[in-house]
Amino acid sequence: MSEIAGARPTTIADYMAAANGHYYATRDPLGAAGDFTTAPEISQMFGEMVGVWIADLWSRAGSPAFRYVELGPGRGTLAADALRVMARFGCTPAGIDLVETSPTLRAAQIARLPAAEHHDEVDALPDDAPVIIVANEFFDALPIHQYVRVADGWRERMVERRDGVLTPVAGDIPADDAIPASLRSEPGGAIVETTPVSAAIMQRLAFRLARQGGAMLAIDYGYAGPAAGDTLQAVKAHRFVDPFTDPGEVDLTAHVDFTALAVAAQNAGMSVSPLATQGDWLRRLGIDARCRSLATAAPARAEELKGQRDRLVEPRAMGDLFKVMAFTAPGWPAPAGFTGDAA
Repeated sequence: MSEIAGARPTTIADYMAAANGHYYATRDPLGAAGDFTTAPEISQMFGEMVGVWIADLWSRAGSPAFRYVELGPGRGTLAADALRVMARFGCTPAGIDLVETSPTLRAAQIARLPAAEHHDEVDALPDDAPVIIVANEFFDALPIHQYVRVADGWRERMVERRDGVLTPVAGDIPADDAIPASLRSEPGGAIVETTPVSAAIMQRLAFRLARQGGAMLAIDYGYAGPAAGDTLQAVKAHRFVDPFTDPGEVDLTAHVDFTALAVAAQNAGMSVSPLATQGDWLRRLGIDARCRSLATAAPARAEELKGQRDRLVEPRAMGDLFKVMAFTAPGWPAPAGFTGDAA
């Protein structure tokens, strides 16, 4: 992948886009044999709680015809678990639409969801019905720009090859206007990230929701910005590695600025939920009761199920790091899971 960063410096965003484009197109990165494991692969309970959330929202919206949409659906595990639970409530979508570009993952998705239709981008989604969109660990893989504070202001962080090694460096062009006003006085060496690609996709989805009706659920590791900090990371074989070594062969991600997503959605007329932790959201939707029910049905798996639940919910695991935010179209009810005690 020498074309990802040659002698000429490239932005972190272009580097990340090229590296991840190759990475996802050439493998199934999930599971024990891959590089990382997502929540749906940890436990069926995760997808089931998403299904409960959708069925509840759909029912309170008047049970309209709608399309189930998922962005970057992995192996289709989340969708399969969610749709199974939704069917128990009579909540059967008029269509299943998956936004995915990886041929390898498309094949895995169709094996689980034979009725699904694939789309290369969000703008290709059908416009004939309301949509309920799920984006689990989708935005974290989208390109970010990084800016670093130097002696005389801010510069965009670039990647260039020095002595055969890819290295992050400060660019030459002043970039102070790209920095939120509240962060411009950060000390030397500070890094600020922006996500124009994520914001643009969110805004396009929000305009679609405003026209067609429906809702969207975003789940990812992230924060409420603006905030300073370098969150770019790389994972290979379930271990963190140098993001600038072996581009295209490691999974590059960055923490998601949920405030940026919220602003993009609100600018398109959407209602935005409070930001919840994944642990609180899952507890409010009933994951503990579901765990007990599964353990009662299969006592030999009780300890395994408790371990799965803890990994998804407990603060020391994914419970606090991962956040959840919902976006609803005008006229749609407030979504469950974002207020009240987390039982």
